[in-house]
Amino acid sequence: MTNPKQSGSCLCGAVTYSFNTDPIGMGQCHCRDCQKVAGGAPGHVVLVPKVALTVTGTTKTITLESASGNQVGRVFCPDCGTHLWFDGGEGLPFYPLKVGTLDDPSDYKPGAVLWTTSAQPWHIIPDDAALFDKDIG
Repeated sequence: MTNPKQSGSCLCGAVTYSFNTDPIGMGQCHCRDCQKVAGGAPGHVVLVPKVALTVTGTTKTITLESASGNQVGRVFCPDCGTHLWFDGGEGLPFYPLKVGTLDDPSDYKPGAVLWTTSAQPWHIIPDDAALFDKDIG
């Protein structure tokens, strides 16, 4: 991303966030959980260091077992339901932040595509990204 100062919000604006660093990476996830959260599309994320994210407003988290068997918190706005980021627990030093919640997502370019085995035939997978049948871990 060209501007390290980034900000974003949920649809209703009750939850806002900012971070002042470039993301660690960017990616797409085609697992069925991400497809359900996104209404059919893959999950598009930027990886933001946990220590860099500042949040204003109240969020809610639902923790579920992911396709890889890990417990994953899905953080969302309790007012409008916008999914904001994932929380993989203390072992993961970053949050996969949903690209669509950024105020300016125009610099997004996925470097990795996960769970390609679950991608729908109509999903667009970038030619120049690293591809993984399942997750990286």
